[in-house]
Amino acid sequence: MSVPRVVIVGAGFAGYNAARGLRKYAPDAEIVMINPTDYFLYLPLLPEVAAGLLEPRRISVSLPDRLRGVTLVLGTVTHIDLEDHKVEWLDPEGRPGGIEFDRLVLAAGSVNKLLPIPGVAEYAYGFRSIAEALFLRDHITRQLELAATTADRDERDARCTFVVVGAGYTGTEVAAQGQLFTERVARQLPALRNQPMRWLLADLADRLLPGLHPRMSATADRVLRRRGVEIRVGQSVQYAGVDSLRRTTGEEIATRSLIWCVGVRPDPLVEGLELPTDHGRLQVHETLVVRGRAHVFACGDCAAVPDVTRPGSITGMTAQHAQRQGRLVARNVAASLRGDDLEPYKHHDLGFLVDLGGWAAAANPLNVPMSGPAAKAVTRGYHLYSLPGNRTRTGLDWAVNAVLPPRAVQFGLVGRLNQATSPGTRFSS
Repeated sequence: MSVPRVVIVGAGFAGYNAARGLRKYAPDAEIVMINPTDYFLYLPLLPEVAAGLLEPRRISVSLPDRLRGVTLVLGTVTHIDLEDHKVEWLDPEGRPGGIEFDRLVLAAGSVNKLLPIPGVAEYAYGFRSIAEALFLRDHITRQLELAATTADRDERDARCTFVVVGAGYTGTEVAAQGQLFTERVARQLPALRNQPMRWLLADLADRLLPGLHPRMSATADRVLRRRGVEIRVGQSVQYAGVDSLRRTTGEEIATRSLIWCVGVRPDPLVEGLELPTDHGRLQVHETLVVRGRAHVFACGDCAAVPDVTRPGSITGMTAQHAQRQGRLVARNVAASLRGDDLEPYKHHDLGFLVDLGGWAAAANPLNVPMSGPAAKAVTRGYHLYSLPGNRTRTGLDWAVNAVLPPRAVQFGLVGRLNQATSPGTRFSS
């Protein structure tokens, strides 16, 4: 090929930033991105979509609009031939396609992590995509509206009970936003005026946000307990059914709402490459080059990037690392095409942010601990800065919601209670 072709698999934080950087550092290269959707999803704000605070379009940034000069291929990669430098995919209508490459950037990201617990795949609700967030919002709204019309006290209590498993970033924010969301919906339904909304947040770890500083964990714990959220650490689910679940303590809980936020694992595409892995992630050099494959780069959640700031460990599966690795991989791919030296990845965490809904948040920017409205301001400011588009509309949504709380309605996404639901409906990849 007279013009070098770079193929990027995935359009998450790593893939999006890689494509954006390649337009600058390799202007003469043909850049092709393969992704199942035509948008970049800003995952940190997904709980606000589920809670009805933001419209889905606010966190769905158009790839054709923001990545001019990049060829977008809508499809799911099914096979990669590293010897012949070729990628194959199926488009949304099941038609096959293929393309050759000079350089390949694997940024396939991650998918929901399922554990071998009976009933979880069938009856739990995943939380990784726009579809899952909207489905969950519809489901919660329906449960409260049905609770308002039943005379059966036990049924009403079960429909107003919500269990979140996984107390990391996602689970903690889902429980925080979800509790406020159900309080808002209940105010629309006079029959639920005196009905308690029960939220439980469980994790096998010994505290919330186990990967963060204990001070942030304590802040989140204090805020959620004050709102009535039941924190169950050192516990998980032993069995899940359609209208109840059993905890590892033996306790039975009647609920129609099990929300699964246990964590993520690398995209299954990685398993089919027959390349060395570390905890399921592709082994790469500090330069993000896949070991033994000089023409293949990997970054983000699917790559086990050595953490030079902590020798012997690999970088975490966070948006902060994925974003910066995407930028570096763009520079290194361009350098490899020119025959120049590659840069190693080195990044010190700048701090973490957890939005707890309302005016509450926990943050430690540059290791300065913050909580309350100050942390909330920093959190929202960071999100607006990090969003690659739709900033004005997102800010306006927040401003309007502060004055006029949003109203909840169903969009008809939830089927009948006795309708068969496959694991694919509950968990998207």
